[in-house]
Amino acid sequence: MGRKAVLSEKAMLAMEAHIPELAGNAVKQAYYQALTTSGKVLEVVDGSLVETFAEGGQRLIRDLPAPVAVVPGSKRVRARK
Repeated sequence: MGRKAVLSEKAMLAMEAHIPELAGNAVKQAYYQALTTSGKVLEVVDGSLVETFAEGGQRLIRDLPAPVAVVPGSKRVRARK
Protein backbone atom coordinates (compact mmCIF):
# COMPACT_ATOMS: atom_id res chain seq x y z
CA MET A 1 0.00 0.00 0.00
CA GLY A 2 1.06 3.57 -0.59
CA ARG A 3 1.68 6.20 2.00
CA LYS A 4 -1.15 8.46 3.14
CA ALA A 5 -0.92 11.99 1.83
CA VAL A 6 -0.69 14.63 4.53
CA LEU A 7 -2.22 17.97 3.60
CA SER A 8 -1.34 21.24 5.19
CA GLU A 9 -4.15 23.48 6.43
CA LYS A 10 -3.50 25.87 3.55
CA ALA A 11 -3.73 23.08 0.96
CA MET A 12 -6.93 21.73 2.54
CA LEU A 13 -8.57 25.17 2.51
CA ALA A 14 -7.58 25.62 -1.14
CA MET A 15 -9.18 22.28 -2.04
CA GLU A 16 -12.33 23.04 -0.02
CA ALA A 17 -12.73 26.33 -1.86
CA HIS A 18 -13.42 24.32 -5.06
CA ILE A 19 -16.29 22.27 -3.55
CA PRO A 20 -19.11 24.62 -4.75
CA GLU A 21 -17.67 24.62 -8.26
CA LEU A 22 -17.37 20.82 -8.29
CA ALA A 23 -20.92 20.42 -6.96
CA GLY A 24 -22.30 22.77 -9.61
CA ASN A 25 -20.54 20.83 -12.35
CA ALA A 26 -21.86 17.52 -10.95
CA VAL A 27 -25.46 18.82 -10.98
CA LYS A 28 -25.08 20.12 -14.53
CA GLN A 29 -23.61 16.79 -15.67
CA ALA A 30 -26.47 14.85 -14.01
CA TYR A 31 -29.04 17.15 -15.69
CA TYR A 32 -27.62 16.50 -19.16
CA GLN A 33 -27.18 12.79 -18.48
CA ALA A 34 -30.86 12.55 -17.46
CA LEU A 35 -31.90 14.39 -20.63
CA THR A 36 -29.76 12.05 -22.72
CA THR A 37 -30.96 8.89 -21.01
CA SER A 38 -34.70 9.47 -20.57
CA GLY A 39 -35.23 12.45 -22.84
CA LYS A 40 -36.87 14.55 -20.11
CA VAL A 41 -36.17 16.17 -16.73
CA LEU A 42 -38.44 17.58 -14.02
CA GLU A 43 -37.28 20.93 -12.69
CA VAL A 44 -38.57 24.04 -10.97
CA VAL A 45 -38.76 27.09 -13.24
CA ASP A 46 -40.09 30.39 -11.85
CA GLY A 47 -42.03 28.67 -9.07
CA SER A 48 -43.59 26.01 -11.30
CA LEU A 49 -42.82 22.32 -11.72
CA VAL A 50 -41.92 21.89 -15.38
CA GLU A 51 -41.06 18.86 -17.50
CA THR A 52 -38.24 19.79 -19.88
CA PHE A 53 -37.67 17.66 -22.97
CA ALA A 54 -34.39 16.96 -24.75
CA GLU A 55 -35.78 18.59 -27.91
CA GLY A 56 -36.11 21.86 -25.97
CA GLY A 57 -39.83 21.89 -25.25
CA GLN A 58 -41.37 22.32 -21.82
CA ARG A 59 -44.67 21.20 -20.26
CA LEU A 60 -46.15 22.74 -17.12
CA ILE A 61 -46.91 20.07 -14.52
CA ARG A 62 -48.21 22.34 -11.74
CA ASP A 63 -47.64 25.61 -9.94
CA LEU A 64 -45.86 25.24 -6.61
CA PRO A 65 -46.75 26.99 -3.36
CA ALA A 66 -44.54 29.84 -2.21
CA PRO A 67 -41.47 28.72 -0.25
CA VAL A 68 -41.64 28.87 3.54
CA ALA A 69 -38.92 30.90 5.25
CA VAL A 70 -37.24 28.92 8.03
CA VAL A 71 -34.82 30.35 10.56
CA PRO A 72 -31.62 28.26 10.65
CA GLY A 73 -31.57 26.02 13.72
CA SER A 74 -35.32 26.13 14.30
CA LYS A 75 -37.46 22.99 14.36
CA ARG A 76 -40.62 22.55 12.29
CA VAL A 77 -43.27 19.88 12.76
CA ARG A 78 -45.66 18.87 10.02
CA ALA A 79 -49.28 19.20 11.15
CA ARG A 80 -51.38 16.07 10.94
CA LYS A 81 -54.65 16.31 9.10
